[in-house]
Amino acid sequence: MVVKTIYVTRHAFRVSYTLDTTTGEYHTNSPSPTNIPSDPPLAAYGVQQSHELAKALPKLHPPVDYLYSSPFYRCLQTLQPTIEKLRPGIKVRADNGIGEWYGVASFNHPSPATPDFLKSLFPFSFDDTYQVSIIPPPCGESIAQLHDRVAIALTRIIASVDAESKTKDTSILICTHAATLIAIGRALTGNMPDDPNVGDFTAPTAGITKFVRKQDPGRDADKPSSHEVAKGTGSVGWRNGKGVAGGWTCVLNGNCDHLKGGAERSWHFSGEETFGDLTAAPKTVLAESERLLSLSGQHRKARM
Repeated sequence: MVVKTIYVTRHAFRVSYTLDTTTGEYHTNSPSPTNIPSDPPLAAYGVQQSHELAKALPKLHPPVDYLYSSPFYRCLQTLQPTIEKLRPGIKVRADNGIGEWYGVASFNHPSPATPDFLKSLFPFSFDDTYQVSIIPPPCGESIAQLHDRVAIALTRIIASVDAESKTKDTSILICTHAATLIAIGRALTGNMPDDPNVGDFTAPTAGITKFVRKQDPGRDADKPSSHEVAKGTGSVGWRNGKGVAGGWTCVLNGNCDHLKGGAERSWHFSGEETFGDLTAAPKTVLAESERLLSLSGQHRKARM
């Protein structure tokens, strides 16, 4: 049995923060529980949205079996009311591979809080044994590199859940950010537009997008050719309509019928985001990301 359905939601309305592009320093007037200025909590209105979302998600068909989230606080916070309404014991797997997108910069963007710290904030719902799929480079990514990073993360996440799903077909819910949500839609369907700024996938706060798998990989799910990322290349073939893990069809795009305020704060790409003197930025950020993943895996194994 395999993953047949993937639901994706963007975090609810958050508190704002600012970036000084000359120094690389982030600022916010509302302290985050993680003490990271670029990792704000939800605003009061966002908390309301998260509860409205929690009324809708348990009614989805097929029901949610696995929860994945960006490791940033606003995404994990968005899921908390939903977790209380889903099956007992369900935990959230926080994965950097589906985390926030930062444009290429000459300085390092902030990383999310560590798994140990997030476990202390969400003691009953956070899975601190989970090993992340890939870690984005701290100096940021181009739009194309974001899409490839997300494709790698999805390939590994889907393969992992396929392997776990021994008795029934399953569904995944992912809570992420606007840019990453759009990249997820493109990587799953294999449809990368020539102009990445077009509004193909909508990303309103706390909306619901649904993808259904085109084909059942069956026994092929266990074959390396079905799911593995090319060794040493930091890439997976997903463009030109192929999509990751057999390809997916979008059957619901940013639906907000469950929200009293309807669709709000939808977002789309507006060209590359770059900061500072880029002569200092690495040329192969995905290779750096794979290196960081290796180091992270070694650390997690040593810690467990």
